[in-house]
Amino acid sequence: MAIEPGSYRWKPIEPLPDDVSVLTRPELRYLADVWREQKDKWSHESQGVFLEKLQRQWAIETGIIERIYSLDRGVTEVLIEEGISASLIPSEATDKDPELVAAIIGDQKQAIEGVFDFVKGNRQLSTSYIKEIQALLTRHQSTTVGIDALGHRVEVKLERGKYKVLPNNPSRGNGTIHEYCPPEHVASEMDRLLDLFQEYQHREVPPEVLAAWLHHRFAQIHPFQDGNGRVARALASLVFIKSGWFPLVVTRDDREQYIVALEKADKSDVGPLVGLFAAIERQAFVNALSIAGDVHHRQQVRQVIEAARETFERRQEALRKEWEAAKGIAVSLQNKARERFQEVAGALKDELGGYSPKFWFYVDDEQQDGERDYYFRNQIIQTAKQLGYFANPSIYASWARLILKTESQVEVLLSVHGIGHDFRGVLVASMCFFRREEVAQNEREIADLIPVSDRVFQINYREKPEEAEGRFSEWLEAALIKALETWRAGL
Repeated sequence: MAIEPGSYRWKPIEPLPDDVSVLTRPELRYLADVWREQKDKWSHESQGVFLEKLQRQWAIETGIIERIYSLDRGVTEVLIEEGISASLIPSEATDKDPELVAAIIGDQKQAIEGVFDFVKGNRQLSTSYIKEIQALLTRHQSTTVGIDALGHRVEVKLERGKYKVLPNNPSRGNGTIHEYCPPEHVASEMDRLLDLFQEYQHREVPPEVLAAWLHHRFAQIHPFQDGNGRVARALASLVFIKSGWFPLVVTRDDREQYIVALEKADKSDVGPLVGLFAAIERQAFVNALSIAGDVHHRQQVRQVIEAARETFERRQEALRKEWEAAKGIAVSLQNKARERFQEVAGALKDELGGYSPKFWFYVDDEQQDGERDYYFRNQIIQTAKQLGYFANPSIYASWARLILKTESQVEVLLSVHGIGHDFRGVLVASMCFFRREEVAQNEREIADLIPVSDRVFQINYREKPEEAEGRFSEWLEAALIKALETWRAGL
């Protein structure tokens, strides 16, 4: 079958470069260290509850990403909290029979549980185990779509746990084709994939790089007739779990960015996929740390007393040092943000100030324990909810804002604050945009509050200040661009 211009042509597996330092995200290592320290304070039961919910989310979302079924967000949350059961899935909440959806999700949950067991058993990844994963993930699928010798799409019996015998190259609406590994080369390419994987493990390639590389190269092979995307995410999860991190939960909200990153990896640029995986793992660490305190407070009385004794007798001085280190970085980053805001305010004044004497661009900020450090708590909490974490300004609260006053007043707010119920070595920063609308004389209300940072920025005491500042500059500039574009669109 001829390949149209613009189509993707399959090519053998590309290895990683010898130097992967440009792909790594060093802050994840520091965050993982903080997490390892904090999770030891949880009871075994509490850790089990947390991981159980994470596995349920993985099992649900991995099928939604592939559009095997649809599921309302509200029902998804119920299933994560209560467990996987068809009785919890109303027929109007999905496009498939609820019994089938529950069965498929159950298979997917069993697969991710199996990955955890595989890691605990310290087994070496093999093609036979990968076939086991695919067979389990597709247990409740009987057929799939294949391409015959004439290029026609045909429904074929799904062979579970076996490599494909027909091409499975998807075609797009514009006539182009994405060509995966031909069936006759699958076995040799899979063997090469695992040989390189073992080599990279020995080289101690960082988890976010290794997971992205393994996921993409497996997806390039597409060795099975169906289930390849789910297997790829299971393999990436295996890499992260083996490092003591979290399974890779790519959600429906990540789908567009995920597909774009895979397409860039097809063109030999795996960096965006590494970045996406790193962002997902970073959010998982932040979420875990933010609820750790809540889980901790629900432990039995004896455990609470023991934890308190440990805190006061063994950790008091260490905690003080952690706090001072994190706070020092936070102050430095806030000062950096204020300086950047001042540069922007000056540029706006030079360019736009002449249009009206009423136009006013200026910067305002407050450090922790200042007279106004409690300002903007509602905006901080609302932004945190939209970014998916629990903000706690009572632990730490400071802010800087850029005020843009033309016909109306717009504010860009950078906030540095705590997460969770207690300080656990990590502070975070967020940025939001909002308007002040006049509703009566001398009375204004906040409107159009949106996050302009696509993710929360984490600050932890283990990271070197210069490394944090490098990450922060990139994060701040991206958020600032989005804020200014939002402001300009509303003029």
